[in-house]
Amino acid sequence: MFKSHPKGLITAALSNMGERFGYYIMNAVLLLFLCSKFGLSDGVSGVIYSVFYSAIYILSLVGGIIADRTQNYKGTIQKGLIIMALGYVLLAIPITATSANTTWLLPFTCLSLILIAFGNGLFKGNLQAIVGQMYDNLETEAAKEGPEQLKIAKSKRDSGFQIFYVFINIGGLVAPFIAPLLRQWWLKTNGFIYNANLPELCHKVINGGEQTAKYQELSTAATINGTTFDPSAYLEVFNQGVHFSFFASVAAMIISLVIFLYNKKTFPNPAKKESTETISYTAEEKQAMAKEIKQRLYALFAVLGIAIFFWFSFHQNGQSLSVFARDFVKTDAIAPEIWQAVNPFFVIVLTPIIMAIFGALARKGKDISTPRKIAIGMAIAGIAYLFLTIFSYVQGYPSGEEFRALDVATSEGMKAGWWVLIVTYFFLTVAELFISPLGLSFVSKVAPKHLLGLCQGLWLGATAVGNLLIWLGPVMYNAWPIEYCWLVFLIVCLISMGVMLGMVKWLERVTK
Repeated sequence: MFKSHPKGLITAALSNMGERFGYYIMNAVLLLFLCSKFGLSDGVSGVIYSVFYSAIYILSLVGGIIADRTQNYKGTIQKGLIIMALGYVLLAIPITATSANTTWLLPFTCLSLILIAFGNGLFKGNLQAIVGQMYDNLETEAAKEGPEQLKIAKSKRDSGFQIFYVFINIGGLVAPFIAPLLRQWWLKTNGFIYNANLPELCHKVINGGEQTAKYQELSTAATINGTTFDPSAYLEVFNQGVHFSFFASVAAMIISLVIFLYNKKTFPNPAKKESTETISYTAEEKQAMAKEIKQRLYALFAVLGIAIFFWFSFHQNGQSLSVFARDFVKTDAIAPEIWQAVNPFFVIVLTPIIMAIFGALARKGKDISTPRKIAIGMAIAGIAYLFLTIFSYVQGYPSGEEFRALDVATSEGMKAGWWVLIVTYFFLTVAELFISPLGLSFVSKVAPKHLLGLCQGLWLGATAVGNLLIWLGPVMYNAWPIEYCWLVFLIVCLISMGVMLGMVKWLERVTK
């Protein structure tokens, strides 16, 4: 699997895995943590989450510009890891939110997220640039040995980035277990039992709301060893457990930094762009070139529009799908955050299968074009939301807010089994594997050579816009019967698929 790949690939992947492990610990709990710590609604928490998630991709552009201008990629990566670690340290401080300190504590938490996003921006794209340079160097050395060796070397790049991507998802697979396990251990240590529905009820009681029958029943069931239930004490212990998990993120950043520093000298420096020889073109040639560039840019922006709606739908795993797991899925055995591990698990398992299918089709002369694969990916994402729409309609589910107001016996009787999330994440992950890496491939094919960096930045920008919109998921989830929420995402996926299919032949011509 690793044969003939650059020696630095695995150490770079391990450094990246450590960073992703720390990031996904925080990302798995962020939305629900903001709700439980500050008593924020799903909608307000969703906006903060969306801005943070979008900032990561926007700031990756800034990180790339800084590294390009300074030509200090390794130093930029190193600073990114240190800044991220600082952000996690601030996030890990277990300060209890009260009515007296929320005015500064919430901005303090947001500042921590800004540091994490900025550090991620310095780190994210630049480590990938170093990996890309490894394969540039591999191809340069292979070219000295002849065309056959060069061909073999070029064939290694895609599989090398697949290996790199798998390491990312190994971190993402393990990370979502950390915070829930620490939180449940800390609750048990203090005489409490985890319940996903209690934080919202506790905040309502603290703010002068009625101690409803549901609150009394759940609070009584959430104590052990004769502990007296106090809503403020429960929230404090509940959130302290999550804060402790952020120390695990700090440890992951330090491990990633140590791996990077230890291997820093062995990593290549991305080469400066060489000055090109000045070539004179006729007016007709210039006109033809300008026309081709316009066609390529039109094609790029068309696919970027599709990408926005894909990420808007896909990244509901940290938004409406997280609160769906909290409210409508039985979480007595499995905390809602842990379900985010299903996606990276499927990525690891399904990536070699999908690669094998694409390879077999290519060998039979039935290769599927990248634009057509992206259209298929949108259809598969639509299947996930079609399933949720039908399931929620058959179950007669109300809005999330109405469901949480039901008494315990009624709501428990309506909750879904774990298999619902497994089916949903299966289809969403297959869609991701059809769109995310292939979208990057499409950009590299269609982008004019002198605008390649800018076009890759535009792909990140489209991802950022899609992430900026994901806050709408929890808003719809709490405002309407939830099948209408899933129906919106289904319609978005189907329209995107239809538009993509309508453009396929044109896009195929442009990318030839």
